[in-house]
Amino acid sequence: PPELVPNCAEGGVLGVLPGIIGSMQANEAIKVLARVGEPLDGKLYLFDAATLLSRTIKIVKHPEVAIGHLIDYDQFCNPAPAKPLPSVTVKELAEWRQRGLPHQLIDVREPYEYEIANLGGRLIPMAELPARSSELSKETPLVLHCRSGQRSARAVRQLQEAGFQDLYNLEGGILAWAEAIDPQMTIY
Repeated sequence: PPELVPNCAEGGVLGVLPGIIGSMQANEAIKVLARVGEPLDGKLYLFDAATLLSRTIKIVKHPEVAIGHLIDYDQFCNPAPAKPLPSVTVKELAEWRQRGLPHQLIDVREPYEYEIANLGGRLIPMAELPARSSELSKETPLVLHCRSGQRSARAVRQLQEAGFQDLYNLEGGILAWAEAIDPQMTIY
């Protein structure tokens, strides 16, 4: 589902890669505007930052295919309406904690992330969640969180498929908590 597509912060990107590709794109724009060199028009340039190898593939236009307008990403990737993801805001979670409402707070980040900043929840990294789901109570509400809410959204879906029902994704994750509840918290 579209809400589970990771952004660069969650999925990871080699730090210098946007600069390299951005410089290449600027070079292409200059070639087109100045009418110098051979632009990559009709070609796909593939760059592997891990090996510094690249190649160019010629793209053949199909005359019968015309793009008249942009597609709706949500509809294209998820034609059936997705079941809404149960979630809780950081302010609601802070209120739950203040009122002493029972809940299980599960952090699905990696141990090194937990060391940087945490909400005091139980650490069960995303990769270990399927094997450790038996450690969780199905009778007490579960609030799952990560850095920004992407991984924990996937974790909520995983646990739903495993039969858990009283589940919540912490909207915005620990970043939202640091912004709205605890500005002194270390962010990364």
